[in-house]
Amino acid sequence: MNEIILRLNHVTKSYKNIKVLNDISMTIKRGQIYGLIGLNGAGKTTLLKLITGISMKDGGELELFGKSEKTEIERERRKLGVIIEKPALYENKSIYENMHINRMQKGIPGEGAIDKILNTLDLTELKDKKVKTLSIGGKQRVAIAMALLGDPEFLILDEPINGLDPMKVIEIRELFKKLNREYGTTILISSHILGELYQLANYYGILYKGRLVEQLTIEELNEKCKRLVHIKVDNSAKASVVLNKALNTSNYDILPDNIINLYDYVDDTGRVNETLVKSGIIVEQIMPKSEDLESYFAKVIGREENV
Repeated sequence: MNEIILRLNHVTKSYKNIKVLNDISMTIKRGQIYGLIGLNGAGKTTLLKLITGISMKDGGELELFGKSEKTEIERERRKLGVIIEKPALYENKSIYENMHINRMQKGIPGEGAIDKILNTLDLTELKDKKVKTLSIGGKQRVAIAMALLGDPEFLILDEPINGLDPMKVIEIRELFKKLNREYGTTILISSHILGELYQLANYYGILYKGRLVEQLTIEELNEKCKRLVHIKVDNSAKASVVLNKALNTSNYDILPDNIINLYDYVDDTGRVNETLVKSGIIVEQIMPKSEDLESYFAKVIGREENV
């Protein structure tokens, strides 16, 4: 788990004398899901292009799977699964044909690898459809399928859920979680849908005007955001007695309208609800709440703009 998959040390990149990446240093360890956050133009896609070899850095060091020599890094990039910007698909070929071309390019033996991924992403029945007939979301699913071909160790994903309907977003999120949990797949993911990123990533980096201004774990984020259980009851005074005696906590605030913000049991709201109800409290509403990732990101950006 402590193996470093990616290390960047003082990496820079400029286009036409404009510094797009400025002194970027970061590490990603095996098994992490690293969420990369930033406004449009912050340098997210440029950073992913450098890692995957689509673009070249101007300065600094890049190490991939412990290798830093150019030829070694190129070999290690075979372990990557990549989606960057618009999916590179052959519009006049079928889904299966696109997968086959991609399999050959990656040197993956056997047609079975294609069938496995198509089945995983519910694309088997659509495999003979030409890509040009697909919706934006359909093309995105094909791009994800191609990125997953060959069971890569490290997924690098730039806005992978663009165009997907809400149910497919959930399915893809759970798929990424499963790959990470069961196979230890490391993921670097950039997305502007911060609510979704919050449910997936366990480590975050915030880019602002080419600088990596903050990195933090999910635990550190939750601490900064002060997670809580928002409870609305029929009698907050009576409910507070139950919290003290039955759940042994006084870590809460009582607000107007019989609302209680409880700062313990954030991951066990079922127990809180059951305890209150058994004590004769009517629970009208109970749910985890916090300053979400989007709010925290806005706070960080506001701070940087006022420096």
